[in-house]
Amino acid sequence: MHSVMVASPQRDASRDNLELRELLECNFQTRNLIPMAAGSPVPLLKDHVWLVVRGMTKLVTSYMSGDEALLGLVGPNEPFGAPLSTVEPYEAVTLADSDLLCLHWDELLEDPAMARAMFLAMARRYRQAESLLGLMGMRRVEDRLCGFLELLARDYGQPGPNGSRIGVRLTHQELASALGTTRVTVTRFIGQLRQQGWLQIESGRHLVLTGKAR
Repeated sequence: MHSVMVASPQRDASRDNLELRELLECNFQTRNLIPMAAGSPVPLLKDHVWLVVRGMTKLVTSYMSGDEALLGLVGPNEPFGAPLSTVEPYEAVTLADSDLLCLHWDELLEDPAMARAMFLAMARRYRQAESLLGLMGMRRVEDRLCGFLELLARDYGQPGPNGSRIGVRLTHQELASALGTTRVTVTRFIGQLRQQGWLQIESGRHLVLTGKAR
């Protein structure tokens, strides 16, 4: 079976992330961060944008059938908020204990340093969104799942002795919602990937991509 890799952006994203972090850290010195426990809904205020300083947030919408769809993940140095989406309904929930920064949209436009920080943050989110759209064009669910896990490892992974440890924990249902399939299908393919040695599950349900070929 062939390995599916997510396309990497040509621009050095790590350089953007370093510059963004430095810009935001200068701003943090004069602002109070808002701590939120895992599983907390984040209030989406009109004309306000949230920035994740530490932790992880998921963005979701729901249909009249009651089904929920994962719109995206927001990690450190990434923004979300009502001014950045036209989806209705639009909800944000923390996936881990998080520290968030809330900024008024007009304030971002008036502060050159924060405007640049927001531009870099939005560029990161844009690259992620394009990668997700590319994944959804794959016909095989297994390829979409592997590509999505590789995307998570690239953006939020932590190197370890066994491979790249994905720093965010998603349920099989959340993975299914993101990939347009069913929980049963995701569970089956995750089992197969573990048998092949391509994927491991550590304590706390953290996924580790071993780098072995499938």
